[in-house]
Amino acid sequence: MQSQHAAPRPASPSPDGPLVDVGQAEAALVEHYPRLVRLAYLMLPPKPGDRGRRVLTAHALVQRALPRGRTAAPAAPARPRRSAGGRAAHSARSGRRTDRTERTERTDQAARAGRPVWAGDGDGDPGYALVRLQVVRTALRAGPSRRRGARRRRSGLPALPPPLPQVWGLRLFPRSGGAGELALEQRLSALSGPARAAWVLRGLERLSDDDVHAVLTDAGAADAAGALREADRVPAEYRLLGSPAFDPCALQARPPDLVRRRRRLKASLAAGAALVVCGALFGLPDDGWAPDGAAAPPYALNRSAQAALDPGKLTRVSPAAWKTSARTDFSVWPARGDLAGDTALLRRTLAVWARPGERVRVSATPGTPSGGPAGPPQLLYAGTVDNARVVVLHDGLRITRYAEPLNGTGGAALDFARVDGADRAGASALVLGRADGNVRYLTAPWVRSAGARDLREPGADTADLPLTGGVTPPVAGPALKSGSCASWNVLELTDGTGTRLVTDLGELVPAVLTAGRPGAAREAAGGEASRTWSPFACSLASMRSAGVRSVNAWAFAEQPLPDAGGTGPGSSLPGGGGGSASWVCTRAETWRGGGSRVQAQFRTPGGPSGVVAARAEDVPQCGEREPRVLAGVLWKSGAGTWYLLAAGSRGTTSVTATGGVEGSVRGNLLTLEAEQGARADLEGTLENGDRVSGLG
Repeated sequence: MQSQHAAPRPASPSPDGPLVDVGQAEAALVEHYPRLVRLAYLMLPPKPGDRGRRVLTAHALVQRALPRGRTAAPAAPARPRRSAGGRAAHSARSGRRTDRTERTERTDQAARAGRPVWAGDGDGDPGYALVRLQVVRTALRAGPSRRRGARRRRSGLPALPPPLPQVWGLRLFPRSGGAGELALEQRLSALSGPARAAWVLRGLERLSDDDVHAVLTDAGAADAAGALREADRVPAEYRLLGSPAFDPCALQARPPDLVRRRRRLKASLAAGAALVVCGALFGLPDDGWAPDGAAAPPYALNRSAQAALDPGKLTRVSPAAWKTSARTDFSVWPARGDLAGDTALLRRTLAVWARPGERVRVSATPGTPSGGPAGPPQLLYAGTVDNARVVVLHDGLRITRYAEPLNGTGGAALDFARVDGADRAGASALVLGRADGNVRYLTAPWVRSAGARDLREPGADTADLPLTGGVTPPVAGPALKSGSCASWNVLELTDGTGTRLVTDLGELVPAVLTAGRPGAAREAAGGEASRTWSPFACSLASMRSAGVRSVNAWAFAEQPLPDAGGTGPGSSLPGGGGGSASWVCTRAETWRGGGSRVQAQFRTPGGPSGVVAARAEDVPQCGEREPRVLAGVLWKSGAGTWYLLAAGSRGTTSVTATGGVEGSVRGNLLTLEAEQGARADLEGTLENGDRVSGLG
């Protein structure tokens, strides 16, 4: 019959238990060391042919059970009660006498029950209870799960032995047992770790099921009651636990595989000699290599690594290369800056790039690796920017900017940005530095003029920016601005092909702004494109530090408002004096390809800016692959009526709303009365019969 098991207890020693200091725990561990090691040995999963490692693991678990400081012992008493010998030892330390009649009675009871009799059982000793709990906890953790064990068997890797204790030159294992001991070990090996621990605690510690349940729960077992039920499947042959076959303190010694040991010794000597030679080579001085400032110690010296770290081998492009090159990107930028010939600065930059020290602040845009260069990179700029020395390099995949203070290398910074596949627009400018909310840009060699303008004011004049060696003066930047968004400054660049707008989003490469239907978008420098962006400029703040390459704004619908004036959720959708609301979809593309961000924004005629009605990431809508979009918003009219307004892009033949608002309409514009806070699912039908779901 299965036993009744107690309800679960907390998985850690009760704070109400007595406090045990290290000395008391050590005394209990030393006094009961053979018993604790036997306990750990029996709870560990038996493996054929691996008794020696199991012995060492059992000793290691017990020796690590000592707490580091005063620790609360388990609230449950430490069972079994002491035999006479253990009580005599405890009483001798405390100055009390022991009743030998009680000792004889308990010994006889244990013998009649078929259980092993132990001297010094730890009757009520909180130190012993604490050490035993730690042994059980670590023994349960030492037993691998089936999934982890399966992976280890598939990989062919053996279980790692404990670091201590170790025995070199000998194999130690307990004495061989009889048929009964072998059969018991086979039955225990079929149990799970908690069930095996429950069976051993019953037989070796003579604990009741309630106390076994408490110990297993405190040790972290997930299902102590289930472990007790599983342990009931093994017969209670507790007398076998006192067999020498289960005593990891009485061991036999045999030599290991002597031929294999000789081979391993030869291999170790050869590896040590190779390590000494490599260390000597690393210590050799290298002509022309000076201290590396904030760089960490070197990790490799070979021809490729030395070439990548040699400032004399940096790639420098001719100032006129871009005029005849088939490519117009960062690869044709010339080396500029007043420190382009500072060999020491360039050497420090390359060294920090290869192995940044602990004090170097390293940042990278999403999807950008930050490892060292594979070969000599291209120098784009090295000069003084405000109060720092700045070096900008390009390795074909990334732009790397190194900056250090003028008075040393403390506080050096290393920034990475991915720029593979850059075109003429994407390679038109870089951020050299930021200070006091201002930004300095380095423009492409094909840029003829630069200016700054507020994207929120499309009709305002552009402030001309003089270029000195391609570097702009400080420009008020929007990337780090906090609080309300009253303006959004952008950089206007003009070259032989036209004028474009780029904006700083907190990264090394500013994002290019475009406007128009996906697949036919144009650079947002003309009057109409600027007016499209003006009400939605502040939404660019949500795209900071995401590795954004370009952002397109697409005005995909105009929707008549049902009443004169209105407000949206709360007051986030300001109303106007009737007229039509505009729907604009903004899509941010990244340098890495994934992580695109799409926002459908809604603006009433009197509203100064648009409000995000729906957003999504990594979707094809509003992009070249799928130039279509459907979005909706709850809107409150001036008459106090709530409406569900939805709009689809051109080519949408019908729109249907389900859920909190029900209705359908032919065409791409849907207007339905709704309740405040209602939620609806949108679905549209296209001219070719395809379906499109609402964004977000």
